[in-house]
Amino acid sequence: MLDEKILNILKDRIGSYVSGEEMCESIGVSRTAIWKWIEKLRLEGYDIEASPHLGYRLKSIPDSLIPIEIKWKLRTKILGKEIISYKKVSSTNDVAYELAEKGMAEGTCILAEEQTKGKGRHGRKWVSPQNVGIYLSCILRPNISPNEIPKFTLLAAVAVARAVRELTALDAMIKWPNDVVVNNKKICGILTEMKGEQDRVSFIIIGIGVNVNTSMRDLPDTASSIKEELRRMGASNALSRVELVKKILETLEKYYYRMKKEGFRTIMEEWKNLTLMLGSRIKVILQNRTLEGQAHDIDSDGALVVRLDSGMLERVSSGDVVIIK
Repeated sequence: MLDEKILNILKDRIGSYVSGEEMCESIGVSRTAIWKWIEKLRLEGYDIEASPHLGYRLKSIPDSLIPIEIKWKLRTKILGKEIISYKKVSSTNDVAYELAEKGMAEGTCILAEEQTKGKGRHGRKWVSPQNVGIYLSCILRPNISPNEIPKFTLLAAVAVARAVRELTALDAMIKWPNDVVVNNKKICGILTEMKGEQDRVSFIIIGIGVNVNTSMRDLPDTASSIKEELRRMGASNALSRVELVKKILETLEKYYYRMKKEGFRTIMEEWKNLTLMLGSRIKVILQNRTLEGQAHDIDSDGALVVRLDSGMLERVSSGDVVIIK
C-alpha cells in the first residue's frame, strides 16, 4: 500500500523533514500522488506538516486501532498479519465468527473503536465506549477437540496479564476463568467461542476486551481501567492502545506456539503464578446452584478444582467466582 510506504518513510525519520523528491524516488510515484496520500493520512489523524522547501514532517501519530499502525514493527508470524478494523460494530466476536465460517485464515484479527453489543460471558454485555478501549477478536484454527477450549481462555488471560505488566508498572493478576484484574478491579474480560464437531474444532475465536483509557463513569463498580489504575500510582499519561494491542498479539502468539510445542502444562504454571485465587475461600455461582470452598487448583483441562468444606474436591468447568477472603 502506498500510504504505508509513505508513512514508513516518515516514521523512520519522525520529527525531521523528508523532501517530496526523496519520497518520489524511493517509492516511484509522482509528487501529486505523494500529496494525495499525505492528505489521506491526515484525514486518519496523522499530524503531518508540509513546508515548500523542506518537504513533509510527521509530528504526531493517532492512537487509533487501524491496521497500518498495529502492523508497524509487529513481531508476530501469524497473529495480526491480516487485520480488519472498524469504527463501530455490534461485536468483534460476531464479525470474526462470520469471517472464520467463510474461511478467513488463522491469525486474522478484528478490531473496533466501538461495540454496540459487546459480549461478555453468559450473554452479558461488555461496555465498549468509542476510542478508549481495546475490542479485539482473533481467529485461530488449532488441531484440538472441543473439550480443550477452556485452555485457550486461560492462555489469553496469561497473555493479557503479561502484556499489561510489560508495558506498565501495574501488577495485573488473573481471576478464573476469564478476568484480568488490577487491585481486585476488572480491567479485561475474555470470551472464547468455537465452531466444531464432536471430536474436532473447526476454529476458535478469542475475544479480548480491555478497559484502557475508559472513564470510570462508564464502568460498573467492580471494574476499572488501566488509565485509572496508573493515575492512582501517580502516572498522568494515557497508555497507548496501539502499543498494548501489539504487545497482546505478540504475547498471545508466543504462548500459543508454546502450548503447541510443549502442551498446556507450562501455560497452567504461568496462570498459577499470576492468579490471586488459589488458596482463597470462594463462592462459585453455577447455573442451578452455588457452592463455597477453597480454590484448590486448576486441572489439566483448565477447570477449577474447589475443595468443599466436607473435604471433597469438586471440578468446575464454568461459573462465576466471588473471592470471599
